[in-house]
Amino acid sequence: MFGETIAAISTAPGEAGIGIVRISGPKALDILDTLFKPKRRKSIREYSPRKMVYGFILEGDERIDEVLAVYMKGPGTYTAEDIAEIDCHGGLVPSRKILEMVLKNGARAAERGEFTKRAFLNGRLDLAQAEAVMDLIGAKTDKSYDIALDQLEGGLSLKVKSIRNELLSLLAGIEVAIDYPEEDIEEISYEGILEHGQAAKNAISDLLETADTGKIMRQGLQTVIIGKPNVGKSSLLNALLREARAIVTNVPGTTRDIIEEHLNVRGIPLKIVDTAGIRETEDMIEKMGVEKSKAFFNKADLVILVLDAGDALKDEDREMMEYVKARKAIVLINKTDLEVKIDEKEIRELMGDKAIIRTSVLKGSGLKELEDKIVDMVYSGEVFKRGDALVTSARQKNALERALISINEAIETTKKKMPYDFIEIDIKNSYAYLGEIIGETVGDDIIDKVFSDFCLGK
Repeated sequence: MFGETIAAISTAPGEAGIGIVRISGPKALDILDTLFKPKRRKSIREYSPRKMVYGFILEGDERIDEVLAVYMKGPGTYTAEDIAEIDCHGGLVPSRKILEMVLKNGARAAERGEFTKRAFLNGRLDLAQAEAVMDLIGAKTDKSYDIALDQLEGGLSLKVKSIRNELLSLLAGIEVAIDYPEEDIEEISYEGILEHGQAAKNAISDLLETADTGKIMRQGLQTVIIGKPNVGKSSLLNALLREARAIVTNVPGTTRDIIEEHLNVRGIPLKIVDTAGIRETEDMIEKMGVEKSKAFFNKADLVILVLDAGDALKDEDREMMEYVKARKAIVLINKTDLEVKIDEKEIRELMGDKAIIRTSVLKGSGLKELEDKIVDMVYSGEVFKRGDALVTSARQKNALERALISINEAIETTKKKMPYDFIEIDIKNSYAYLGEIIGETVGDDIIDKVFSDFCLGK
């Protein structure tokens, strides 16, 4: 693979001011020199690397586009290989035509994420940092961006390497005790193994506790608004979005389908869904909307149940509260600007420790308290700062979970004062599972899966 030169369009398709064609590999300079004619000199080779040069892409004597081009010599590049980039006019046609010419002259089309995959295989990035590249591109809030940038700069990787170093020192001591039992060498004790093992366990557990927050910051908090028809669900969505996205009327059942939007709540990305009101209905279209509402409810990270303060509790309300009790949820008692007829005491008895907030979406009251509660639930009382390590993918979480199981087994084996050989196996397993996070002990199938989720050209 490393002998091949790859190329792709690195900018998004569509009309734009600029399009970028990226080339990486041993033929990058030769291909660029073949296609590009500088305005003032004969060849790109006459310019020093990393100098942006104005000129033209030519096919024979035909001028294809007016461009800027640059050649960067490896290993000090994104892929750690020779790279050439052509900045042409934006739009589908110019960049596609130039890419076709590049491919005809010795490059092949890059696969998804192949530029970053080469950066990983060439040792410029580890696997956690490579995953952060797509998190950076896909960040929906400033906070998500900051977390991805920290991971790209090695925040999580440094923490994982620190734990692995702790385990490696422990393994070294155990192996000395196994291989040289008769030598006059300071022998590691069971108490020493327990101390180091517990320290590693605590560090792994601390990282695992960030996984839910990391997932939310990466993918968005999957939030669903449920309630009976006409309780103010669509008004709530509009208020949170600060725009009239959903139709609001006094007619129950107006929302027949799912309305899905993305919003930013103080740096937390929310993927919020306004559902059809949940009730028994003979209307076939509304019934389909109700079924969709229930499906979204079942997979949501957070449920916001809206109740009507101006109406006494109905069996439908109680049924929804029973649904919500086992979930991460917030209850809103809406329309508190009107005469309150709902039994708040019964709601609190039914909902236990769930957050209950009095709101009037129409008047704008209670919305700050709702946002405060969402932030508190996501961060669990902790505000993450730049530099904090955060687990952001299911792959990383799974590796940490297996590492924790192995170190727990090592601790239990140590407490029973089993032979060092038994303890060593579990510690080695924990060390290996942690290595999967940064890509040091991971198979080609996992590597291919990670990079298959990337966009083309990155």
